[in-house]
Amino acid sequence: MPRIKSSTDLRNNYNEISTFCRESREPVFITKNGQGDLVVMSIEAYEMLNGKLELYRLLDEGKTALNEWRKRPFADVMRDIRQDIANGRI
Repeated sequence: MPRIKSSTDLRNNYNEISTFCRESREPVFITKNGQGDLVVMSIEAYEMLNGKLELYRLLDEGKTALNEWRKRPFADVMRDIRQDIANGRI
């Protein structure tokens, strides 16, 4: 069940909300005047979420490439990845 707090709670209980977000890795939904306004989460949870979104984007890009018959040999892909690692791009 999502944790919902008011903007007043955020202002008055910042440390408690911060600790909850870091320890549970769950977001807290902040309301203002009874309406949803913000979502607060730890940086770690945010980075994990962004990582998942990037992975989904790359998987979708790969699926689209397959559907459009844009493929590359595996050896070429691995060569490019190794080169990117060697050049510090990854």
